[in-house]
Amino acid sequence: MTERNHPTEGKRFPIVDKRGSQRPAGEKPAETPPPREGSAELAEARKLAEERLDQLLRLKADFENYRKRVIREQTDLVERASLRIVEQLLPVFDDFERAVAAIRTHTDHDGAKRLAQNDALVRGLEIVLERLRGVLEVEGLERVEAEGAFDPHEHEAVSSVPGDVREPTILEVVRPGYRLKGRTIRPALVHVTTPESTEGESE
Repeated sequence: MTERNHPTEGKRFPIVDKRGSQRPAGEKPAETPPPREGSAELAEARKLAEERLDQLLRLKADFENYRKRVIREQTDLVERASLRIVEQLLPVFDDFERAVAAIRTHTDHDGAKRLAQNDALVRGLEIVLERLRGVLEVEGLERVEAEGAFDPHEHEAVSSVPGDVREPTILEVVRPGYRLKGRTIRPALVHVTTPESTEGESE
C-alpha cells in the first residue's frame, strides 16, 4: 500500500512576532545596526554633546567669577569698617602717647614718695598704651617713618626753614603719620629744612 505524504510536510509557515513583522520559522530577528562613523545621527549627537559641554564650562566660569567677586566685596567691606575704627582711635592713641610722655618727663619736686607714685602711674599707663598699640597693629597699623628726606606721599610740611641741606629734610615731627595695611591713611606732620637759595636763584 502506497504511503501518501501529508500535504503540510516539508513546508515552512511564517511566524508573526509582537511587532507584526513576519519571519520564517527558526530565523533570528535582525538586529538594528549601530550608526556608522560618518552618519548624520552620530554627527548630530557629537554636536549636541559639545554644546552641552560648552554651556557647562561657561556656567562653571561664571560661578567662579561670582565667588571671587563676593569674596572681594566682603574683604573690602571688612577693610572699610576696620579703617573707620582705626581712624577714630588714632586721636585717642595720640593723646595717650602725649600724656605718657608728659608724665614720664615731668620733674617732681615734692619728694621721693610722690616720684614713686608717678612712676607707678606711668607704668600703668604704658601697659594700657602698649595693649592699645598691639590691637591697632593686629589690624595692620604701622607708623610712617619720619626721618631723613621729606616724602610728600607720606609727610605733610607745616613749616619750612632754609638750611644747609641738598634736599628737603625733616627737621621735627609734629604729629606721627600712619599706614594701614600698606596704605598711608594719615601723613606725618613735620617741620622741614629746605636747601638755601643761591644768589642766582633768588634773582
